[in-house]
Amino acid sequence: MLFTTVAALSAALLFFVWLGLRARLVNGGLDDYVTARNSQSAQTLGMSFLASGMGGWILFAPPEVGALVGPVALAGYAVGAALPFIVFAFCGPAIRRLLPEGRSIGEFAQACYGTGVRRWVSVISLLYMLCFLTAELTAIGAITVILSDLNGNIVVVAVAVTTLVYTAWGGLRASLMTDRWQAWLLIALLALVTFVALKRLPETTSTNALPSISLASSLSVALTLVIAVTAANVFHQGYWQRIWSAQDSSALGRGALLGGIITVVVVAVVGGLGMAAIMIGVDTGTPPIPFFALLRDAPGWLAIPALVLAITLVASSVDTLQNAIASLTVTEKRGITLNQARWITVALMAPVVLIAMQGISVLRLFLIADLLCATAVVPVLLGLWSRMTTSAAVWGGAAGLLGAVAPGWFASGSFSAGVLGASFPGAIPTLAPFAGALIASTLVSVAVALISSGQNRQKN
Repeated sequence: MLFTTVAALSAALLFFVWLGLRARLVNGGLDDYVTARNSQSAQTLGMSFLASGMGGWILFAPPEVGALVGPVALAGYAVGAALPFIVFAFCGPAIRRLLPEGRSIGEFAQACYGTGVRRWVSVISLLYMLCFLTAELTAIGAITVILSDLNGNIVVVAVAVTTLVYTAWGGLRASLMTDRWQAWLLIALLALVTFVALKRLPETTSTNALPSISLASSLSVALTLVIAVTAANVFHQGYWQRIWSAQDSSALGRGALLGGIITVVVVAVVGGLGMAAIMIGVDTGTPPIPFFALLRDAPGWLAIPALVLAITLVASSVDTLQNAIASLTVTEKRGITLNQARWITVALMAPVVLIAMQGISVLRLFLIADLLCATAVVPVLLGLWSRMTTSAAVWGGAAGLLGAVAPGWFASGSFSAGVLGASFPGAIPTLAPFAGALIASTLVSVAVALISSGQNRQKN
């Protein structure tokens, strides 16, 4: 069994390497390395958005939300996972018109607000992507231990190295090529695993019900997830690269919508398995892992396709993040050559792999990074508004930071308690900091922009 598992995982990873290396454009230059400019169809982009956004996290988080909080919160998670693609579908064409030769979220911030805001936006983007990357590699290590007798650290290193081979060499084109195949593979494997797992459902499940959670609590969790996931993914440089890789604005819009629709379905299906586990009375464990608990008594052979599914999910997001981080770094420092960009990709992976091999939870760090994104997402996107100004963006971002702390501050009367609440002790996502950040940043950004534009009209 161990030999078969190793062979299956090796075959999957080598297949991805082969695909990625074939996609390399000879003498494409640095711009093609980071943007694959104007080359991708709507279908390719749709599959790429799906594969890039899906990761090992979907085998943990949506099933847990579905099992512990219920369908309303799960719906919020599914919408939150897909909403960034919808944002890019509607905002992407305007961004392409504003920056036809653009390459990154940092350059967009520079064009709208100047160097200071650009640096802050780039730092937030980099922090979020490093958290995402670490979480994905940590997840594949944990999944390997659950489903096989393999050492999880070996698989962590294997995924990191194999994805580096083709992303460092082929750039964005390599990631896009593998994304297309990985998307279809994950859909097929997920369908297989779901079909076999659901055969365990008894003819009646009326004796087992989901936990009784109030509608208000479910809506609160759903809204928290929508804000957190959407705000964070707007700062995903990998998605920004795909804005300029599209053949045209129409392909971008249709591709992003396609990716968003399929993402909703995939997250809903995986989360539904968590609810199924509760309904048939499966012991989900502590901490709860409903997806894997549902497979516990499934046929032994199912562990191999489930592990290949996990490898596919993680590799599809890791290769996107590797290239996105290198892309952001390259665009922040002028004069970097293509070979230097490749070595930057390799160098940035070393600390990430070391942290991932420790097997520690990164959920709290993830939530903090999500909250930072929520403080700045509205001021950044308002750069497309003709009345928006640099001062409005700066004040809006500052207000977002204060808004994140304010709920805990007002509730306890202590600023330090507000800061602690905004750092999510216990790694429990709560709505108040996210809502405070989003509302404060929006109101202040719009107010300052209107005041500034009114003053400028009076001067003229």
